[in-house]
Amino acid sequence: MTSQHDATGTRIGMWLFLYTEIILFGGLFVLYAVYFHDYPREFATSGKELDRVVGAINTIILLFSSFTVAASITALRRQSTRLSLTLVGISFGCGLLFLINKYFEWGHKFALGIYPNGPDLVNGPPGRTIFFGLYYVITGLHGLHVVIGMSLLAISFVLIRRRAVTARRYAFLENSGLYWHLVDLIWIFVFPLFYLVL
Repeated sequence: MTSQHDATGTRIGMWLFLYTEIILFGGLFVLYAVYFHDYPREFATSGKELDRVVGAINTIILLFSSFTVAASITALRRQSTRLSLTLVGISFGCGLLFLINKYFEWGHKFALGIYPNGPDLVNGPPGRTIFFGLYYVITGLHGLHVVIGMSLLAISFVLIRRRAVTARRYAFLENSGLYWHLVDLIWIFVFPLFYLVL
């Protein structure tokens, strides 16, 4: 049985890890700001080529999944195991739906020749090339974090089913939820920077 001391230790460890993730994406956002200062017109024009509806839908999906993850922890602590499993499953499904939307969005851009070293970007203005370069790096890295978060949710689901994670021992689910909230938080910054840039 995981002691309260162990749970506190894992929680602190997770917060420290999340801090390093924030530094990583924070550095990328600073890089974006520097280039946006140099190429404001090209960034604004390029941002209009992204589908704001898809971006908004993905934002809603992640915000909803953040709620269901938090609710799953509450449900487990109240010993509603079945409800907790359902909510974790919904969160996982939201992550999958997000990735499917991103797949089709990227696929459409690739079909138009808008991809790193693609003909459309190589022959275009440098600001546009940098914008889409940052777009693919940041959204790709974020997508990888979504996959990792989904993996943690899947493991949490299995552990809840096996009674390894319970109302008294829920540190793993709680830490998985913290990671998922980070994924959502990062996207809240990504969405306006790329889809709503003016």
